[in-house]
Order: sequence, then structure tokens, then C-alpha cells
Amino acid sequence: MSNRTFTMIKPDAVKAGNIGNILQMINAAGFRIVAMKYLQITKAQAEKFYEVHASRPFYGELTEFMSSGPIVAAILEKDNAVADFRKLIGATNPAQAEEGTIRKKYAASVGENAVHGSDSDDNAAIEGNFFFSGLERF
Repeated sequence: MSNRTFTMIKPDAVKAGNIGNILQMINAAGFRIVAMKYLQITKAQAEKFYEVHASRPFYGELTEFMSSGPIVAAILEKDNAVADFRKLIGATNPAQAEEGTIRKKYAASVGENAVHGSDSDDNAAIEGNFFFSGLERF
């Protein structure tokens, strides 16, 4: 069990002006932001980040969407970070997400679901390393 996880506020939530609201929910849930940046990734960078899903039918649509506008990438710290953050963000399908979760409040659809959250400690480390050097973490 790790005390760090990785998240991205996706282009749909950024475009809708929900960065502050989502960060407030993250802070209120007891997470500490140890690294954060606002950027737009290229299609090639999105393909590299999501290459684990390359054989899945949604891969092209996902990488196109993730490179369509700015995102906020962040590393979060808290005991049991991965599991607690997955609970905070809610189900991928916002219609199935529990009340009070980020996706229930801010996601528009399965494809435009407001936030990414690492699904394991290993992936949290890999994903955090994709976006941040050691010098960018506090």
C-alpha cells in the first residue's frame, strides 16, 4: 500500500471551469498535493500514457479526447491514497457513481468523466513519473 496516487483533471472538467471545485473536494478528503501542473498533452503523449489500453476499442477516442484541451496533472498524498482516491472519484460511468463523488458531480459521460485516478500503487508511480521529475515533487 502506497501513500501516493496520481490524478488528472480531464479536458472536459477544465473546459467546464471545475478545476477549483475538484481540487477543493480533493483537499477536503484529506489529500495533500505534492506535485501539480497545468498543461496540454499531444496526441502522441496521450497514446504513450494510455498505451496499456492500445488494444481496447475506446483507445483512439480516449487519446483524441485527452489531447483536445488542457489538463491538470497532480500527485496526491494520503494514507491508502489509491483506494481512497478511487472512492472519491466514483464509478467511471457518472450515472452509476455514488452521490458526493467527483464524477457524480462533474462528469458528463463515461468518456468525459472529469478525472483520471490511478488504479494501483504500481500505476500511480508509473503515471506520476510520466508527468513529474523528482524536482517537481514536494
